[in-house]
Amino acid sequence: MNWSYCIVISLHPCLLCIMSHTDPLLLLCVFKRERRVAMLTLASKLKRDEGVKTGRAPGGPSDSSHRVSIRDRLLIKEVAELEANLPSTCKASFPDENKLHHFQLAVSPDEGYYQSGKFQFEINVPEAYNMVPPKVKCQTRIWHPNIAETGEICLSLLREHSIDGTGWAPTRTLKDVVWGLNSLFTDLLNFDDPLNIDAAEHHLRDKEDFRNKVQDYIKHYAR
Repeated sequence: MNWSYCIVISLHPCLLCIMSHTDPLLLLCVFKRERRVAMLTLASKLKRDEGVKTGRAPGGPSDSSHRVSIRDRLLIKEVAELEANLPSTCKASFPDENKLHHFQLAVSPDEGYYQSGKFQFEINVPEAYNMVPPKVKCQTRIWHPNIAETGEICLSLLREHSIDGTGWAPTRTLKDVVWGLNSLFTDLLNFDDPLNIDAAEHHLRDKEDFRNKVQDYIKHYAR
């Protein structure tokens, strides 16, 4: 058998240039190694594909793996819906397109106290979604009655348990979360049920001074 022709057919093109100067047995070893790597890669891909089809991750039918698959399948649909219905004042970005459960949202209000500011939110969707709400934190320091300076947010639809019926429910989606965050700067701005009590009392005491402090925060933290 002519070793050269046998190996040329099977090897990666980048190896052909060394054919005439390399021992045939060495080339055969290289060929076997590359073929084994290719087979392992294909096997991994098939496992991943099978996991997507069955709704279970490779490695066993645990409840946790099953929930992850449900979450990811929901997010494929919900992210597409979100991107088609984003408010004009919002922009969503995904640091890793393969991880739809983690993304950033930038809100740039075009009216009210917070106009001219740009506020960044980090959104993480847990494995148990949609039975539990996403975890959201404001990454921009802000003077706001419903957002703490440390980033915690008071928004009813993000509450896992709510006695008034306005909390999280499995029927809600990422679009509801984003529209809710956007509305914290307009319709849902709530001074009567504050998280940041000092900000709410400041507004009650002196609205103009409250506005000035909001703009001062925007100047320093939200450009």
